[in-house]
Amino acid sequence: MSPEQNDISEFLRPETVSRLANIDLKARLIVEGFIAGLHKSPYHGFSVEFAEYRQYNAGESTRNIDWKIYAKTDRYYTKIFEDETNLSATLLLDRSASMDFGSSGITKLRYGTLLSAALAYLMIKQRDAVGLAVFDEKIVEMVPHRSVKRHLFHLMKTLENITPGAMTEISNTLHEIAERIKRRGLIILISDLLDDSGRVISGLKHFRHRGHEIVIFHLLDPKEISLDYGGEVRFVDSETGEKIRTQPWFLKKEYSADISGWINDLETACKENAIDYNLVTIDTSFDKALFSYLSKRRRMR
Repeated sequence: MSPEQNDISEFLRPETVSRLANIDLKARLIVEGFIAGLHKSPYHGFSVEFAEYRQYNAGESTRNIDWKIYAKTDRYYTKIFEDETNLSATLLLDRSASMDFGSSGITKLRYGTLLSAALAYLMIKQRDAVGLAVFDEKIVEMVPHRSVKRHLFHLMKTLENITPGAMTEISNTLHEIAERIKRRGLIILISDLLDDSGRVISGLKHFRHRGHEIVIFHLLDPKEISLDYGGEVRFVDSETGEKIRTQPWFLKKEYSADISGWINDLETACKENAIDYNLVTIDTSFDKALFSYLSKRRRMR
């Protein structure tokens, strides 16, 4: 790996990005750093696919002239692209109290906020319409869909001001949001999904019933999966305040089986309902999270 790639990889570490000052700058650098770090980027053609050539007509924009064809034929041909009527994407960001946890430099909520910002920047750069819904036990804020560049400022300001909220109530919130979104499009849910898995899937099915594509970024801290703590530990439920003091090694085997079963159940249910499920631990660099999303989206299309 070249020094340049090492620098990009280091920059895209979540705790590094989190320390930067301005969220729109963070989003831009995440996206541009991610693209620069790829040998062959799935980013090109994210919402617009090449369809065919036609002969160039005088007075038209020269932007899409294929100069390689010109070099071979001495004639101007323009690339015609197939626009998906500008993708309409809705980012659903969970800000419930359980998202305010992180064992190493960044919380799930901060990671989700930065991932949302990067996705918004990426899609508006591609002229897609992006909306945002922030929720905990209810919808806290909804930003309508727009595709113009100035809309990005509104989205970034909203994301920058998000603070941890109340208890999780994903299912009812998903049903309500599904009823509010009239245009069929792409739904991107960013959450730790710490709710009854059956009820979560029920809410997601509502979107599928209305013809939406769904992508899930299931955010978990590595220690929520491994329970890798030493000595006696006091655990506090961030949503109920309930406390328990225990030796983690005593629970680890049973806990590991439970968490694996829960994740497998979610992933299986998502596959059965054509939902794109992505488990992301928040120590994962943003380039991996974005690459996973864009690669899968290309295959879905």
